[in-house]
Amino acid sequence: MPSALLDGQDFKLGLFAPNCSGGLAVTTIPERWSASWDDNLRLALLADDVGIDFILPIARWIGYGGATNFHEGVLEPIPWAAGLLTATRRITIFATVHTAFNHPVVSAKQLATVDQLGSGRAGLNIVAGWNEPEYRAMGLDLPTEHNDRYAMAQEWWDIVRTLWSRDGRYNLDGRFFSLRGVESVPKPRNGALPLLNAGSSPQGRSFAARNADFVFTIIGDAAEGSEVVAQLTTAARAGFDRQVGVMSPAHVVCRPTRAEAAEYLHYYAEEHADWDAVDNLMRLQGMHAQSFTKAMLAAFRSRFAAGHGTCPLIGSLDDIADEIEKYATAGLSGMTLSFVDYVTELEHFAAEVIPRLEAKGVRLPRS
Repeated sequence: MPSALLDGQDFKLGLFAPNCSGGLAVTTIPERWSASWDDNLRLALLADDVGIDFILPIARWIGYGGATNFHEGVLEPIPWAAGLLTATRRITIFATVHTAFNHPVVSAKQLATVDQLGSGRAGLNIVAGWNEPEYRAMGLDLPTEHNDRYAMAQEWWDIVRTLWSRDGRYNLDGRFFSLRGVESVPKPRNGALPLLNAGSSPQGRSFAARNADFVFTIIGDAAEGSEVVAQLTTAARAGFDRQVGVMSPAHVVCRPTRAEAAEYLHYYAEEHADWDAVDNLMRLQGMHAQSFTKAMLAAFRSRFAAGHGTCPLIGSLDDIADEIEKYATAGLSGMTLSFVDYVTELEHFAAEVIPRLEAKGVRLPRS
């Protein structure tokens, strides 16, 4: 049975980065997210129960420094996904895989195995790589040409798709990989996994338009989202004769009143921001990634502290529901959510905001 994530019936909601210490909040507050396995399991069971559609992890190997060494502790996505898929019954769990650091033959078998564990509920997020210190940590050089990173990612994905669709033993030759007598069983339950690609650079968006079910891209607000959706859907249709959905990440501070939400945002993302880690993160994004424009990087320092530069959903219950409705109206297929305390705040979000989204017709009730 095809993944429910691909049914196109309504606006999908996911959770982003709960496998990372701090989540997306670059803060020093003592109650910041631990990203322990126990917390991730509690969150996944809750998300499965309240109708969240998917969980998306970040793959990270070294932290960003600062007082907290932000993202120092990260649960590796493939075993993390395997554990969560065996514990849940409905939700899609993505694994995030860096093509520069993971051999495609190994990854194809790992991901197919994970998908078997979840009875067809695994997803794949392909990352072409950008974080130069991580390349150094792996003993590799970051390709100086952005195009080369995506050329390698394309060849990596072509190999994985072939391994998932072709039987027998065969050779595969390319620019980056030369494989002799390769074969791969098992294969995914549905022939492939839902594919998400996080790309905001021109090369990243082109890769996603060519290959992915969903482009996961940074946008400034719903108005910009409408433009991005139009550009990407046109590019996928005209260039590759295919359809693609667009999703964007967001960080959420939802409180009974707008003033309470603003007060909490100021508490964790201004008074207690880990500014050294924020600046290191922004410097690396500016130097090595193209997910954010120079203007976005200059204006977003507080937004980086609050949620890694993602879309802010800050306000009352009605504010949050109204803002999500704007993104749905703009044509996005869904959004990911992050919270300072994922479990407690998701409980509140599910009880109060999701019913509002269902009343608006943005979401259908989940059984």
